[in-house]
Parts: sequence; C-alpha cells; structure tokens
Amino acid sequence: MFEFTIVVIVISAFLTLYRMVKGPTIYDRILTANIIGTKTVVVIILAGFVFKNPQFFIDIALVYVLINFILVLAFLKYVEKGRLD
Repeated sequence: MFEFTIVVIVISAFLTLYRMVKGPTIYDRILTANIIGTKTVVVIILAGFVFKNPQFFIDIALVYVLINFILVLAFLKYVEKGRLD
C-alpha cells in the first residue's frame, strides 16, 4: 500500500515539475518548487514505513523541511530585493 502511494506521489511530483518549467511567473515556479519539496518529505516518511524504521526517516524529513523552508524564504527575498543581505 505504501509503495503504491509513493509511486502516485512521485508521478504527481513530475507533473508539478512540468508546471514549474511552464510556469508563467517566477512566483509560480517558487510555489511549485515548494510543492515538490513537500511531496519529497511525504515520500521520505512513507519510505520510513516501507523499511519499518519511521523514526530515522522522520528525522531526515524534518531536516529536509527546514532546509526547504529556509531556501524558499531566501529565494523570495532574492527575487524581491535582488540580494540576500
């Protein structure tokens, strides 16, 4: 069951990747990058249940969520002001 869910989410992520390439504005591309990051976290957690070790994979997913959040904020600041300071 988890494997099927992982496959569906990965297919959905590839469709989102297509939207990221075709996005009309930079904000659409940033949003779809964030969506792909969220789907990646869900796949990591589901992989933890597949391998019967969810605690380890949840820790990895939390680190990935924090990195994804910080990168999205930094990129939005760069787009808005043209610099990161």
